[in-house]
Amino acid sequence: MLKLTKNKVEALNRLSDEKGIIGALAIDQRGSLKKMIAAGSTTDIGDKGIIRFKELVSEELTPYATSILLDPEYGLPAAKVRDKNAGLLVAYEKTGYDATEPGRLPDLLPEWSVKRLKAAGADAIKFLLYYDVDEDSKINVQKHVFMERVGSECLAEDIPFFLEIVTYDAQNEDVKGTEYAKVKPHKVIEAMKEFSKSDYNVDVLKMEVPVNMNYVEGYAEGETVYNKQEALDYFKEQSNATELPFIFLSAGVSAKLFQETLKFAKEAGSTFNGVLCGRATWSEGVSPFATKGEEAGRDWLRSVGKQNIEKLNEVLKKTATSWNDKIVLK
Repeated sequence: MLKLTKNKVEALNRLSDEKGIIGALAIDQRGSLKKMIAAGSTTDIGDKGIIRFKELVSEELTPYATSILLDPEYGLPAAKVRDKNAGLLVAYEKTGYDATEPGRLPDLLPEWSVKRLKAAGADAIKFLLYYDVDEDSKINVQKHVFMERVGSECLAEDIPFFLEIVTYDAQNEDVKGTEYAKVKPHKVIEAMKEFSKSDYNVDVLKMEVPVNMNYVEGYAEGETVYNKQEALDYFKEQSNATELPFIFLSAGVSAKLFQETLKFAKEAGSTFNGVLCGRATWSEGVSPFATKGEEAGRDWLRSVGKQNIEKLNEVLKKTATSWNDKIVLK
């Protein structure tokens, strides 16, 4: 069981529904969102465009989410217009990584600290780490030390630390292909075990599902890598790999596939505690916003975006478990 202070429990309650399930909306994308908006726009919308789109998402969708994840670079105006009942997670990492250096090493936003993010209104701190458990130990030790520092900052400020782990293979860039699908369960589950250690002071893990659902029997349109029982077993093994609360990230899949994935996780006996869902909820709204303007983007969010999040909420009610079952008060 995870021991949490009263302040952390209260913060998690602000981020969750009344049953202790997290149904959070993620729009902390920066570089990738800029590219998405630029791809659909005939004019340079610039920083104002990315800030405004985040505000629209926050205004229109946080009434249906338990909380929202934003970045301090472009997202703080959106934090101010979120629904009064929606909690706030704030990202602490620099976007992306230096592709010219090996290891996808993490870095912090230089203008911010956990103390400053908390003062800006954050209920929790999120950090994204790219991790390959099989990479050179010199690289992974650097990542371990880095996460110890972030965890210590969060501990000192008595604020929940959400660690998002995105796995990869240093020897294979194609994370969507069959070869990576074969090793993904190992990469995800071992990363989860490592960062569940008390050294890192993580309170909630934000994880990928342990398989690529596009290669699961019954879900694959072509080649399969896992039969249904193998995939179910991986979900159960992932759930057993930690005593920490953990939530799933949508990883850019469609809203429908993400919902089906959560049902599959439930069938496997996974005790996941919610989601932080990003592009699966709002990505298709970028195009009308970029091509036709603000009102077109708002109309899409009010219709399809709202529908996406309401359908996800229905699935969560039937599939997710309460993080309260995994914590005790210090």
